Amino acid sequence: MLNWLLYPLTEHWIAFNVFKYITFRTLGGLISAMVLYFLLGGIQIRLLRKNQLGQAIRPEGPSHHQVKAGTPTMGGILIFLCVFVSTLLWMDFSSVPVWTALGLYTAFAMIGFWDDVRKVLSRSHLGLKGRTKLLLQTAVAAVAVIAFYRLFPADTQLSLPFFKNIRPDLGSLYIPFAVFVIVGTSNAVNLTDGLDGLATGPSILAFITYGLFAYLSGHSKIAQYLQIPYIPGSGELAILGGIVAGALIGFLWFNTYPAEIFMGDVGSLPVGAVLAFLAIVTKNELLLIFIGGVFVLEAVSVMTQVVSFRFLGRRVFQMAPIHHHFELKGWKEPKVIVRFWILSLLLCLLALSTLKLR
Repeated sequence: MLNWLLYPLTEHWIAFNVFKYITFRTLGGLISAMVLYFLLGGIQIRLLRKNQLGQAIRPEGPSHHQVKAGTPTMGGILIFLCVFVSTLLWMDFSSVPVWTALGLYTAFAMIGFWDDVRKVLSRSHLGLKGRTKLLLQTAVAAVAVIAFYRLFPADTQLSLPFFKNIRPDLGSLYIPFAVFVIVGTSNAVNLTDGLDGLATGPSILAFITYGLFAYLSGHSKIAQYLQIPYIPGSGELAILGGIVAGALIGFLWFNTYPAEIFMGDVGSLPVGAVLAFLAIVTKNELLLIFIGGVFVLEAVSVMTQVVSFRFLGRRVFQMAPIHHHFELKGWKEPKVIVRFWILSLLLCLLALSTLKLR
C-alpha cells in the first residue's frame, strides 16, 4: 500500500523512489512486523492471563514441563495480526502469489485457532481430532494450490539441488505433491513447537532463506546468472518472508526460555503452510529437506517411533518428538534449543550453497 501511495511522489521528491525496491520494502516489512509485536506482545500476554487462556501440558511428557501449565498460549494470533498489517503496508496486492499466500495463512490460522480454543475450553492438550485437522488442512491446501496454478503461470517441474539440468516434470501429479508439502510442513512445524523458542528460531532462519530465494528467482538477470528458474512476480514473496521473520523475531522476545507465551496451533500451523508455499512458488520444494531440516527431523522421529512401536513393539527414542528424547537423556532445555538452532543455521547455509553448486 505504501508503494502505491508514496512512490508517485517521486516526481516531487526523489527519495520516495525507494518504495519501488523490493529490498527496501522487505526491510521495512520486517522492522514494522517486529516492532508491532514488541509493542503489543506484553498487552497480549496480560489479556491472555486475565482470561486464563493458558496452555495444557501433556501428562506423558517430561515431568519438569508441568511447571509450564497455564502459560498463556495462542501467541500466533498476534503474529497473524503483525503479518497482516505489515503486508497491507508494504506489499503489492496485484500479485497472485501474495493473495494466495495470505489466503493460505488465514485459513490455516483459523484451523489452528479452532484447535487451540478446544484445548483451552477443555483444559486439555487434546484439541481437534487428528483426522479432522488433517482433512481440513488438506482441503485448504488443495484449494490454494489449484487456485494458484490456474491464475499464475507456474510450471510443474521439480528443481533438484546440486543438479542444474535435471528438472523432472510431475505434470498432473504436481498438485497432490504440493498439497503434501504444505500439509506436511505445517504439521512438522507444529510438532517442533514443543520447547521454548524451538520452532521459532528455525522458522526465522527458514523464512529469511526462502525470502532470499524468492528475490533471486524474481530477478531475471540474477536468475539467469545463477541458472535457477526465473519466476516473474515471485520477488514480492521476499517481502512476505521478511515480514513473517520480523513477526517471529518479535514473538521470540517473549517466547525465549523461559517462555512467557506459546504460539499455539494458530501460530505454528500457518507458519509451516506459508513456508511450504514459498518453497513451491520459488521451485525449491526439495530444499525444504535442508532449510526445514529441524522440522523434518522432528516429523521423521515421530513417524519412526509410531511405526516401530506398532510393528516391532518397541520404541526407537525414549520419547518423540526427538527434542524430548534429548531432554530425557539429560540435556537441559536451553541446550536442546540452541543446538537445534545451530543445526538449522548450518542447513540453511548448505541450502544457499546450492545456488552455485549446480
